[in-house]
Amino acid sequence: MRQISSTTTKNLLQNPISWLHSLWKFSRPHTIIGTSLSVLALYIIAIANLENSVKLENLWQLLGTWIACLCGNIYIVGLNQLEDVAIDEINKPHLPIAAGEFSRKQGQSIIGITGILALVLAGFLGSWLLVTVSISLVIGTAYSLTPIRLKRFPFWAALCIFTVRGVIVNLGLFLHFRKTLQGQESILPSVWVLTLFILVFTVAIAIFKDVPDMEGDKQYNITTFTLLLGKQAVFNLARWVITLCYLGTILAGIGRIPGVNSGFLVLSHGGLLILLWWRSWEVDLENKNAIAQFYQFIWKLFFLEYLFFPAACILQ
Repeated sequence: MRQISSTTTKNLLQNPISWLHSLWKFSRPHTIIGTSLSVLALYIIAIANLENSVKLENLWQLLGTWIACLCGNIYIVGLNQLEDVAIDEINKPHLPIAAGEFSRKQGQSIIGITGILALVLAGFLGSWLLVTVSISLVIGTAYSLTPIRLKRFPFWAALCIFTVRGVIVNLGLFLHFRKTLQGQESILPSVWVLTLFILVFTVAIAIFKDVPDMEGDKQYNITTFTLLLGKQAVFNLARWVITLCYLGTILAGIGRIPGVNSGFLVLSHGGLLILLWWRSWEVDLENKNAIAQFYQFIWKLFFLEYLFFPAACILQ
């Protein structure tokens, strides 16, 4: 470990800007943004009805939780890259290890440090955060690491993704903030609605994420829904799954969720549903760049949910 760390430190000192840029790519920015917004959103929902919520101890809890989750995020996506170098050289040649910007030892050093930091910091901050981070790391490891490597199987790969993003993160983080800031361990109706939305939405992400990567997956025998069903079927399925999310949330808003501004929830999700269908008509499934851009658009919709839903809670 001393040799690995010295190599990483040497490269950092020689060209810090380039090294940090590679680290940013290694962390998969869209997942970092998603993790950051989920932490912030659940914190806001937890303190929406809390008097004198702007306290230094509360902000320290938010900052510490954010760092712990970021470290866990980097561990999970970094491990996936270490196990997929040959596939990434075809599907994602810009990633640091596939591009030769990081050596395998450097990658191992980064995920080792971030994995340990995630667990130590989570353990220091609270039991619910430790449970959340630990389960996420275990599932992330099983997803990528041989001999288990659940990503080889479409159902189990999708289950890993929407279990972590949809259930573990939302319920675990909310319970963490609820207990540390209010001394309670109950889940609000609004959080159940958000969790169900994210759970179903993440199904769309899980099945669509491999559409741009057919070539490498096929060559290395990684079975995906795209290879089984075809691009058009997966595209349509993902679009209708997201549509179901928006329609379900609109109906929940009409039915009135305690602690949520129903008017804002209905109008915002109706607008996003229209945006989804308008954007989807432009996608050329024979163009890999167009598919990749639509996948990033799906992630942007995911990000927006973690902005609009807590806003609806604040505006109650």
